Amino acid sequence: MPKINENFLKLEKNYLFINIAKKVNSFLKKNPDAPLIRMGIGDVTLPIAPVCVEAMKKGAEEMGVKETFKGYEDSGTGYDFLKKAIAGYYKKFGVSLELDEIRVNDGAKSDCGNIVDIFDDNNIVLITDPAYPVYVDSNKMSGRTIIYADSNEANGFAAMPDSSVHADLIYLCSPNNPTGSAYTRAQLKEWIDYAKANEAIIIYDAAYEAFITDPEVPHSIYEVNGAKECAIEMCSLSKTAGFTGMRCGYTVVPSALHVTTSNGEDVSIAQLWGRRQGSKFNGVSYPVQCAAAAVFTEEGLKQIHENIAYYQENAAIIAKTMDDLGIQYTGGKNSPYIWLKCPKGMSSWDFFDYLLEKIAVVGTPGEGFGKNGKGWFRLTAFGDREKTIEAMERVKKLLSE
Repeated sequence: MPKINENFLKLEKNYLFINIAKKVNSFLKKNPDAPLIRMGIGDVTLPIAPVCVEAMKKGAEEMGVKETFKGYEDSGTGYDFLKKAIAGYYKKFGVSLELDEIRVNDGAKSDCGNIVDIFDDNNIVLITDPAYPVYVDSNKMSGRTIIYADSNEANGFAAMPDSSVHADLIYLCSPNNPTGSAYTRAQLKEWIDYAKANEAIIIYDAAYEAFITDPEVPHSIYEVNGAKECAIEMCSLSKTAGFTGMRCGYTVVPSALHVTTSNGEDVSIAQLWGRRQGSKFNGVSYPVQCAAAAVFTEEGLKQIHENIAYYQENAAIIAKTMDDLGIQYTGGKNSPYIWLKCPKGMSSWDFFDYLLEKIAVVGTPGEGFGKNGKGWFRLTAFGDREKTIEAMERVKKLLSE
């Protein structure tokens, strides 16, 4: 009989959003005509920018012509035309990247989970809590020791390093999912200094960088001195450009990032990651990469920022409702998420049930993101404008009673 990886038995039985779906489906069975408004899962609702649609169509048409047909991409790391576009985007933030430091993928979630393949299972992993579940789950699957840095009300949900604690791998997400908080350059410099002191590597999730409006908050960790020697950065076009249904993102592994093996050999992290991907990943489809490259054109950036501005206005509507109700929250400014404190001392799951049963509004219980999420709740600004307004009117009426 084959043996299973029993580390999987340590995971929560159901993924957070599966539990939410079960509760919502049960509610709809009892209330089939309920005017449900979903503000839980962070999926976009606006269509892909027209310039990206046209680029994808053109790419698909090229696949139907012998002279322009594309089979396997040679490197599996992304076509140069897309990597050049990504490198050009980083230059806007003063960051210089070589093309072979950029690896195109099918979304940040995949690489966040898969990057651990190249690291030993005995590494100590530091994760800020609350956290996006894939950081925790992917390391639990490998049986690694996980320690947590508390992001809480006292520090504005922006955990900082503790010099008395050692870690080998560090997960940071800024702007943060779920809390909406964002690290400043000075705060990231503290994390970089901590990583170097511990000879650790930061896995930096920048999936929401396009929502940043504060000049003190960097779009890339590489805007901060020293980051290229200790950080891997992952970004996604899912939220930047609405690619949740098309799947494309990228990971940056700087050539300066090296480790020393147990026998003293100097090893490039980029080389290891490239070898892993070469064995287990065949790349992103050509038409999708064509669409992705269009994101970074002048017209593409203009069009995607029109969509982002729409979501930012939704966030402002949610934030104003919280202000009017006197409810404490973080996020909304540099993030599409509002992370609010549940009223009247309610637990996050009780508040979820309360909103669902009383006003048919779905959010995300903070407890699903870690222990520091207890008593907190996430609302997303990715919805339709009219439904966002309607949901906030319902919330305001309910909580004002």
